[in-house]
Amino acid sequence: MAAIAFAKLGDTVGVEALAVDVDRLLNDADVPGQCWDALEEHGVLLFRELGIDDDAQVAFCRTLGDLVQFRGYSNPEVMEISFDPANPNAEYFASNDHWHLDGALDAVPAKASILTAHVTADEGGETEFASTYAAYDALSDAEKDRYAGLRVVHTFEAIQRRTYPDPTPEQQAEWDSRAGREHPLVWAHRSGRRSLVFGGTASHVVGMDVDEGRALLADLERRATAPDRVLRHHWSVGDMVMWDNRGLVHRACPFDRAQPRRMHRTTVVGDEAIT
Repeated sequence: MAAIAFAKLGDTVGVEALAVDVDRLLNDADVPGQCWDALEEHGVLLFRELGIDDDAQVAFCRTLGDLVQFRGYSNPEVMEISFDPANPNAEYFASNDHWHLDGALDAVPAKASILTAHVTADEGGETEFASTYAAYDALSDAEKDRYAGLRVVHTFEAIQRRTYPDPTPEQQAEWDSRAGREHPLVWAHRSGRRSLVFGGTASHVVGMDVDEGRALLADLERRATAPDRVLRHHWSVGDMVMWDNRGLVHRACPFDRAQPRRMHRTTVVGDEAIT
């Protein structure tokens, strides 16, 4: 079939796929490759008001690769993101308000994430994206040289403590049970590109004074996520957004969590460790 037409959504990140329906996603063998090419170049791919259901979303995402399995859900390939108390992960979703990449605590982070809006908030609840490739490219030569050898410890506690600064003993014990992960600050991708690895899971810089290291990480995050570098997506029911998890950080914007906002996520298993 003909190549997908795209419209840019931002200067540094994001495009919208035009005139693509669910049938084409499922039956056009050229679509997966075109999606990967778009993600490599633009980071975020929007299918506006696509209206895809879970079965079709899973079927499409399987054309992109193997899918992460989520425990506790009736369909383990679809994570429901909501603050419904019955949701097995509801306690942890507040951490999505902080910049992060999916799978920062895994040996190999997710390759891409796909999110579909089923119920949206009346106000707020947008999702923001920022390119960590662009963040690296914007560094000075001196900064690139300095940061090339730095390594950062990422922990579950680091991001959860932003939401729960005074954890209960039970929360602390649960956080402590989850292994941390050490990553280089600069990810040298096999494509030849480089990106920065930071976000809410970043605890401290190895071998650096804790406060000094955290100030460095906070400064990098601030610069990378300046308003002119961020794509903010305002959700409509049926929107599906894909993003390249290897070269982006993202976060949810605040909203009234008493409202039944519900998003369905599928995640493509990663194939490249952070090196």
